[in-house]
Amino acid sequence: MKKLFYNYLYWKELILLKLGNKIRNLRKKKKMTIEKLANKAGLSAGMISQIERDKIGISVSSLWKISNALEVFIGYFFDEEKPENNPIVRRNNRKKIELDNSNAIYELLIPNLLGKIEFLQLKIEPGDSSNDKEQITHEGEECGIVIQGQLLVKLGNKEYILNEGDSIRVNSTIPHRYINNGDITSISLWAITPPKF
Repeated sequence: MKKLFYNYLYWKELILLKLGNKIRNLRKKKKMTIEKLANKAGLSAGMISQIERDKIGISVSSLWKISNALEVFIGYFFDEEKPENNPIVRRNNRKKIELDNSNAIYELLIPNLLGKIEFLQLKIEPGDSSNDKEQITHEGEECGIVIQGQLLVKLGNKEYILNEGDSIRVNSTIPHRYINNGDITSISLWAITPPKF
């Protein structure tokens, strides 16, 4: 079973163990009970409890819901305590996010999430999607371009098929989801503002 991780190559197991603690600590800092967080996120209290104890994996949509309920970007749970000042991200040092219930891999193409824009590479295997079966919403907008394969963009009740070289602008407040409906790995680049990861 795949686990949620954010890594600098070899850190993934170390940081995995701290994700539940970060969620719990932030919840307590905001003086929220598990039940209150569960209600606000639209998840069960049992699920929140298991996530906080690192007993179960977490899907993209669940992580979005928890971060929105706690009023932080997803990157809050992964960012280093002392971000580097180096503006360059080397190909082999990208921070990665993999989530349970999906083969999608997000790679951060910028050093940290302290600016006003986020830049990501998204890899999705054939037949898989950017998140589990739910579409997600958040404030802002995102622009993407497919650099390999094909991508089906579900935007509200509309669908758009993007091939290599095609690009799209998405109002992120409209429920959306990205699906690889092609035969090879789909690779796309995304600029998102304000940063949500």
